Amino acid sequence: MEHLEKAYVRDSVTAAEYTPACAKLIAQYKTAMNLVCDLIPDVEKFMKEYKLKCPAAVNRFKIGVPATIEHSIDPIKSAKYVAESVSHFITLMDALKLNMKAVDEIHPMLSDLMQSLNNVSSLPAEHEAKIRNWLITLNSMKASDEINEEQVRQLLFDLENAHNAFYRSLSDKS
Repeated sequence: MEHLEKAYVRDSVTAAEYTPACAKLIAQYKTAMNLVCDLIPDVEKFMKEYKLKCPAAVNRFKIGVPATIEHSIDPIKSAKYVAESVSHFITLMDALKLNMKAVDEIHPMLSDLMQSLNNVSSLPAEHEAKIRNWLITLNSMKASDEINEEQVRQLLFDLENAHNAFYRSLSDKS
């Protein structure tokens, strides 16, 4: 992963090559971590213990999505991405209100939201950071884990605020 991240930053691989390769490595990492979670509860501790220096890989594994998804911008499809973003906000908030709390239920929706928001690039940085932090939190949990009531409430609060900020940012641009 470290080499892939560096190659992408240096433009040695295209986005079309990088995205599926990165997604595959993230999936393999998550699968491996589920198998060894009792022995290695935290990848950063493992890397420190074995004196591994791979900050780009650790960051990518924490975020859990390729950089092309995290920072994607395509102005041609802006209206489509705005509609997708609104849809993802509503779907995720409704799912939480319907008591969906398992990581494997809400992570895909949060990841889709993050991807569509990055395609629009209208969300103020503090709200984007909160959504990214929720993605990192969910990535650190097992698929079968559930977020607790306090986390559900906080996530809903953060989503509502981000949704409102997103609307305001769209209004400011017109």
